[in-house]
Amino acid sequence: MKKTLIMSALAVPMLVASVEARASLYQEPAALSQAGVASYYADRFHGRRTASGARYDRNGFSAAHRTLALGTQVRVTDLGSGESVVVHINDRGPFARGRVIDLSRAAAAEIGLTRKGLSEVRLEVLNRSQPLTLSDVF
Repeated sequence: MKKTLIMSALAVPMLVASVEARASLYQEPAALSQAGVASYYADRFHGRRTASGARYDRNGFSAAHRTLALGTQVRVTDLGSGESVVVHINDRGPFARGRVIDLSRAAAAEIGLTRKGLSEVRLEVLNRSQPLTLSDVF
């Protein structure tokens, strides 16, 4: 019985360390910046559910990104005009080749993207959505 308790006491900290080490592999870098082409959602998506479960609101400041955690805040800067807007990631996409982000109509209008349709932009992560850790679960 004592041997089992000792083995269990040794195994739990190793298990916790292993799970936390794996979780850190999936965290994004602290300072993330990305450049590429931005587009914006068509009005026909207004009211439909996004990957986060929220409904897409063309008048809100949201965006779709393929890999950033849902809930992440991002500054999107149009490289041509220098205009920028802060959005939160609430959906997955864009699914068109060569594009890095899809903006809501209001966010696109804020940087002049609705006139152009597509634009070269720089993304800067401002506030990451943190993944769950063991302390959040237990």
